[in-house]
Amino acid sequence: MCPRTVPLRPTRVFLYLYLVPASLLVMLNCAASSLTRFNSQNWVLAPDINSVSLMGSRKVHSTNHSKCSEKIDHGSICSGFRMLDADFFSDAKMLEIEKGARELNVPIFRSNRKLVASVNGGLENPSSLVFNSAWDHGDSQNAPENFNYPSVSGVKRPKSDEDIAFMSILELGALIKSKQITSEELTRVFLNRLKRYGPILESVVTITEELAFKQAKQADELLAQGTYLGPLHGIPYGLKDITAVPDYKTTWGSKTFQDQVLDIEAWVYKRLKSAGAVLVAKLVTGSLAYDDIWFGGRTRNPWNIEEYSTGSSAGPAACTSAGMVPFAIGSETVGSITYPASRCGVTALRPTFGTVGRTGVLSLSESLDKLGPFCRNAVDCAIVLDIIRGKDPHDLSSRNIPFSDPFAVDITKLNVGYLDDADMDVVRKLESKGVNMIPFELNYTVDSAQGILNFTMDVDMLAHFDEWQRSGLEDEYEAQDQWPLELRRARVVPAVDYVQAQRARGKLIREVRESFTVDAFIGNTTDWERVCVGNLVGIPVIVVPTGFKKISNPPTENTRRKTTITTGIYAPPEQDHIALALAIAYQSVTENHKQRPPIDDLGPGDSIPNPPTKAIPPRQLRGL
Repeated sequence: MCPRTVPLRPTRVFLYLYLVPASLLVMLNCAASSLTRFNSQNWVLAPDINSVSLMGSRKVHSTNHSKCSEKIDHGSICSGFRMLDADFFSDAKMLEIEKGARELNVPIFRSNRKLVASVNGGLENPSSLVFNSAWDHGDSQNAPENFNYPSVSGVKRPKSDEDIAFMSILELGALIKSKQITSEELTRVFLNRLKRYGPILESVVTITEELAFKQAKQADELLAQGTYLGPLHGIPYGLKDITAVPDYKTTWGSKTFQDQVLDIEAWVYKRLKSAGAVLVAKLVTGSLAYDDIWFGGRTRNPWNIEEYSTGSSAGPAACTSAGMVPFAIGSETVGSITYPASRCGVTALRPTFGTVGRTGVLSLSESLDKLGPFCRNAVDCAIVLDIIRGKDPHDLSSRNIPFSDPFAVDITKLNVGYLDDADMDVVRKLESKGVNMIPFELNYTVDSAQGILNFTMDVDMLAHFDEWQRSGLEDEYEAQDQWPLELRRARVVPAVDYVQAQRARGKLIREVRESFTVDAFIGNTTDWERVCVGNLVGIPVIVVPTGFKKISNPPTENTRRKTTITTGIYAPPEQDHIALALAIAYQSVTENHKQRPPIDDLGPGDSIPNPPTKAIPPRQLRGL
């Protein structure tokens, strides 16, 4: 048995140590020379066990020796077991474990890897373990009924393209339907803005101009024939560049994959195409869907272009905020809808987990990934959600969720809580609309939500990028303190403790369900604990712009740059319509969501130094 030592305790819950038996074997091999007293008992490591670690090889199943050096001394075999928190075994049992792992586990590792892990990105061979966020675990097998969208009347075409660019989906749809503007004309307006502001904000990866004009022409021809496909007919939009579109690059924001073309039509793209929407651009994702750094730079916040947008849905948030697209599709594993929407001041919906199919979309974590819209307002979010929701036959986690119509919700019958960090203007406005507002706390005893989140996300991500790490491609990654660091730790998470994390997640879900005694609640959307809990449970939230404040250390009192203020409206799983209805009610009596960022005119005496004087480090251990 190993001598006990006092373990080091990290001061932050998400700084943790991961170990798995496969990595332990490498350490055992490195330490084997110190255990010569066991050689007479035939406890000799096979020469090819070194191939468990293949960091220097470009081939997944290479038999090259590991990079364990004879000069590396881990002290003894105990060090590996101690790091695994398993040093209670006797020396004989440790060697017995090593022998069993070498003879049984490693061949299984390699066989499974050969079957499913030769392609990066998680686009193939999804896990058969399916997370269901429903609290009653019911599922409608029928396609849900469409929402009854509000009608708009008297919409006139503005004289300037700038004004057109900031119109809502319903307003633009009214212009197209009344033939005041064609889809081709509208597409040209947004293509021009993408070309003009994309380089400034570093928010656009690929402009899909040829495809856009083809789809716009088809939309115009259908309308001329008397066929109108609905509110997205002829409306331009953008996709986060983790979403596959045939004949166009899907870069995942990574220099390693920047020339990748996937012959896949993502399910969400199919839904939008069938609704007559026009794809004008693939928008920036942080590299491999982590934060706002990508192979072409770092995406900026249109409201203050000296700072960055944060979150991997950086492009959808920045481009929607800047009027470069009427709406965009982003994704969230943990924070990548809520963070950039809050920073860039746009309305965005993180829907209930399982609402939108993910076929053809880069997979980080099959039990956490969600797709959602960035829009001008909550009405637009409801429209886009209605189009893209439903059962994706190739995504086992997607479901036909029977939402009620958000436009038919009687908000005066709702009990809505507000947390200590809620925006009280939202509380007062909703109360004035007849909503019963009450103080609220979301209580639970699980104190490791952030650690559960990191275990889940990082291990799942590594399963989808096993080959990337083994072949050394991680060394090309844009920010070495992000995915490369996290996934090295993930390489050494024990399967037992991954399962324990999921059991703890189940306990968290049950406690949140018991505590969620209101129809919805209002609270901050960037509180990291709440972001982790919300994503682990799978609850929806809509980010709502509520105001502005001065930027810190403004270069001049006359600067037009601002810091946006937002809040979140949270609802239980499958109650997205409640959150949407409340957001629609709030925005019906406010104008914050209609404001335009000062990209062209920062104000007298203000200019942006290049490079910026204020260094803003990327977020770590929280960026997806």
